[in-house]
Amino acid sequence: MIYTAIDTFYLTDEQLKNSPSRKDGIDEETETNLRIYGCDLIQESGILLRLPQQVMATGQVLFHRFYCKKSFARFNVKRVAASCVWLASKLEESPRKGRQVIMVFHRMECRRENLPIEHMDAVSKKYAELKMDLNRTERHLLKEMGFICHVEHPHKFISNYLATLETPPELRQESWNLANDSLRTTLCVRFKSEVVACGVVYAAARRFKVPLPENPPWWLAFDADQSEIEEVCRVLAHLYGLPKAQYVPVCKDNDSFATISKAPDSKTPTPKESLLVGSASDDTKEPTADANSPKDSLVKATSDKSKELKKNNDDVDNMPVDGEARQDQATKPKSDPQTEMGGEKNREREKDRSKSRERDRGRDSSRGSERDRELERDREKIKDRNHRSKDRGKDSGYYEKSRDSRSHSSRDRSEYHSSHSSREKDRHRHHPY
Repeated sequence: MIYTAIDTFYLTDEQLKNSPSRKDGIDEETETNLRIYGCDLIQESGILLRLPQQVMATGQVLFHRFYCKKSFARFNVKRVAASCVWLASKLEESPRKGRQVIMVFHRMECRRENLPIEHMDAVSKKYAELKMDLNRTERHLLKEMGFICHVEHPHKFISNYLATLETPPELRQESWNLANDSLRTTLCVRFKSEVVACGVVYAAARRFKVPLPENPPWWLAFDADQSEIEEVCRVLAHLYGLPKAQYVPVCKDNDSFATISKAPDSKTPTPKESLLVGSASDDTKEPTADANSPKDSLVKATSDKSKELKKNNDDVDNMPVDGEARQDQATKPKSDPQTEMGGEKNREREKDRSKSRERDRGRDSSRGSERDRELERDREKIKDRNHRSKDRGKDSGYYEKSRDSRSHSSRDRSEYHSSHSSREKDRHRHHPY
């Protein structure tokens, strides 16, 4: 057997009965219910976060150890369960982000409380509070454990025990399931992991009616006691007889992961609606004489001031002017000096723009005439070159013809002389002298 001196967090029955929750007035049944509820949250969240079973088992053991030193009335079970999952994922080298843990617990609470499932914004104030509380609760966990968070689970002993006892393979899966269920109880803080493994194997063998060696007793080989094994079996039987755990709000700070949004009452108008209603009533109804409140007096004073301002404006508009001015006012609309100045400026700008356009056009036309002249010059130069080349060609042709004619004449002469000489030879032959 391999023993470690690190896993030393075990309590007696008297210490569990005098837990901090009992001192705060929480009875045994409520405490058991909240423990099972917190372990259910850890198991379900681990499945949703796709964590291995070892992480969920470590989180449940940390959960039980924490509430052996702290009360359910001071720390909310939901917040502690979330922090246990987050810390256990780091301890077992399968870390998850705090944002993922918060989102999963928010979704679980919405489903359990039959609330509308809404997405939690990572920028909202609620998320910031949950993240801060998650870090704070993790620090409380580490402080109460003395930063000694090593946990030994009974699962690693089950396979060795069953292989030694040569039991059938179906007994292994049943023992594993019972070991997972034992984490919902306080067995992990009462007995060592090898004792819990022996009790789980014994319960699985009794359920499948598999005989185990009793002479000598098999549990003695694994450093276990018969009374401890019977206590493990009794606790598991009591667990299976309990109803489904429900949340009991015993914490003073009843904080939840879900934000319950209440619909506004239709009878009570919003501030905007009240302002609109008040303005409409002031326009349609005149103030009554029975109003003696300071608000009514202020409304009366403002209305009187507005009337006086309107009268003054009318008097200024209706001041006596000359006949021509009156006719101009009657025929033409009133013109503002600022608008007139603006119109004159616009006209001047348009004139300047037209002048600049004409200048640009003149420049373009002059540039175009210069280009045409240059093109004409180029064309004349090309024509001159063509004429010169033609003249040169003619001259060369005449010279060649003359040379040809000279050569032909010389040939003819040579032929003539040759033919004449031959004739004379023939004459001398036929007519000798």
